[in-house]
Amino acid sequence: MRILQIAPTIGPGTGVGAVAHHLEQEWQRRGVRTARFTLEDAGGSWLPAPGSGVRGRLALAARVVWFSTVGTVRARRLLAREPGTLSVCHNDVLAGDVYVNHGIVAAAMHARGAFVRRMLRNPLHVLTTVRDAIRYRTGTHRAVVSLTSSERDALRRWYGGLRVPTAVIGNGVDVERFTPPTEADRAEARVRADVPEGATHVVFVGHEFDRKGLDLLLRAAADLPAVHVTVVGGTPDMLADVRRLLARLGTASRVHLAGAVADPRPWLRAADALALPSAYEANALVVLEALACGVPVVATPVGYAPDVVDDGRNGWLVERTVAGVRTGLRAVAALDDDALAAARHAARKTAEQHDWGTVSQQYLDLLEQLA
Repeated sequence: MRILQIAPTIGPGTGVGAVAHHLEQEWQRRGVRTARFTLEDAGGSWLPAPGSGVRGRLALAARVVWFSTVGTVRARRLLAREPGTLSVCHNDVLAGDVYVNHGIVAAAMHARGAFVRRMLRNPLHVLTTVRDAIRYRTGTHRAVVSLTSSERDALRRWYGGLRVPTAVIGNGVDVERFTPPTEADRAEARVRADVPEGATHVVFVGHEFDRKGLDLLLRAAADLPAVHVTVVGGTPDMLADVRRLLARLGTASRVHLAGAVADPRPWLRAADALALPSAYEANALVVLEALACGVPVVATPVGYAPDVVDDGRNGWLVERTVAGVRTGLRAVAALDDDALAAARHAARKTAEQHDWGTVSQQYLDLLEQLA
């Protein structure tokens, strides 16, 4: 078997590209031949990298449009020359035996409210929705993988004319890279994160502050003096908005803005909990990464959270309101040493059931059926 993966980028720490990267590594360990088709192979390496501000958003739009159009043509030509190759597409391109549904833009906008306004103010959302309507209703792929059962159900609601079989295969986590710290490592990480002695340290990881509910977390923590928050992610413009909110709340001394980082592990090692009160998630990798590090999770019941968070055991599922998030934070702060140790142990045990080796085999089973 030879597998070609299609994604704009493939590599660790690149979101969707990281999923393709881990699958590639596991398949290669099993002796499966793999290949890539990326934006560079589609001739788009000249396009600027996305960033902050209007220019950054335009750069992202250009890359999506290029990979959706030129990438589709070139990927189809490549697959036509290699009829024995099985292909897995992760983003944009309208080609491949299997398409991995990493998220539904329309569902994400609807979950956040003001659906029509959110869609129309960003032409890229409209383009993506139309493109995916073509994808799902014309039999472009032979099978579609959704990351959770709820995402599969959402796919059927939004694209009722779905013409191909669907499967549910969740993302995995590198349980060797994301591991619980020793007590010494944890103490050192908390010092480096500037966590005061005895404080409850809650970490937020993500780049889409609005959708992932950062403002809810900060407002909930404002009423809990023992809770300190570290925000990992965001552009300079986004962080400037956060600083203005903190000034109004009067909590700047309890919130550390780490900005965009290549590796969230130093902050997870220093955390008592990860907070992710999202409006919508297809499958947030950081939830599994936190659990693998032995960090309980406070999350809304969207995406992967209901599948892996056992409420009150390895985390808490909360309402997407300030009061709901505050309830979860209070539960974390109320844990004594023994209860926190039990929650951390349960978190790690959960993550071990979702390692990339298990996930990669599920994809191989699906591809072998197609072959």
